Amino acid sequence: MGTPHENDPSCAVAHGDVPAPAGERTLVAVFAGPVAEHLLRYGADLGYRTFLVDPDKDRDGTADLPHLDATADVVVTDHHRPELGPVLRDVLTQPVRWVGVMGNPRHPAPHIPALTELGVPAEDIARVHRPIGLNIGSRSPAEIAIATLAGLIADRNDRPGGFEF
Repeated sequence: MGTPHENDPSCAVAHGDVPAPAGERTLVAVFAGPVAEHLLRYGADLGYRTFLVDPDKDRDGTADLPHLDATADVVVTDHHRPELGPVLRDVLTQPVRWVGVMGNPRHPAPHIPALTELGVPAEDIARVHRPIGLNIGSRSPAEIAIATLAGLIADRNDRPGGFEF
């Protein structure tokens, strides 16, 4: 008879007995700011290849959107930026796995009119998630990043999130 976690791969990973499963994952944070900083830091800890994209040359990211594939999750961290529509339009031309825009679900979603005005088809606009992340009552940039990443992990693993198993 062995240890209790011998037949439970998740338990074995948690105890450090086996390495965590590896898979190509890309996280793109769009628009520099405190939430993007936390997303990229925690995302790297989770095994994501991370990128910051910000069209404003005076900010800390790269101005150009990298080539993205089906491993990419794209998180737009500021829905007030005037570049919202063009950046999302460009993201939606690529086969990204997931794309979402942060924002309060009780307020109108500004990405919809911005993309509509640019001629983006409705079926592409519908690919954009809003709200994003798990509803944990996040208030700080770090909490928002954790809720967002937890939501991405749940989605990748086809789980609803929360305390139901």
